[in-house]
Amino acid sequence: QVQLVESGGGLVEPGGSLRLSCALSGSTGSVVTAWHRQAPGRQRRELLAWFSSGGATNYADSVRGRFTISRDTAKNTVYLQMLSLKPEDTGVYYCRSVEKGRTYWGQGTQVTVSS
Repeated sequence: QVQLVESGGGLVEPGGSLRLSCALSGSTGSVVTAWHRQAPGRQRRELLAWFSSGGATNYADSVRGRFTISRDTAKNTVYLQMLSLKPEDTGVYYCRSVEKGRTYWGQGTQVTVSS
């Protein structure tokens, strides 16, 4: 059973930074691991993805140049480094992993950007 556990969210002031973690357990080989955000009253959308074939893709112009995705293979953890946070970055951040044709989601971690 693949499980994803996000952590690292919290309250941060505008201009601050946070690093979110997504720990994968029970995984035997994720094809893609991605970070999504669901802002209040809005649909969940994909931000960045890390591919096992190598490299990462940014799907959201709003975070380009500020958010970075990375993976520690030894720890089986994917990170989302967030810099220069803005109030509009507020939301619940979810990790998603795809392997062997199935999609798995974490429970989400809340990020609130406010002064």
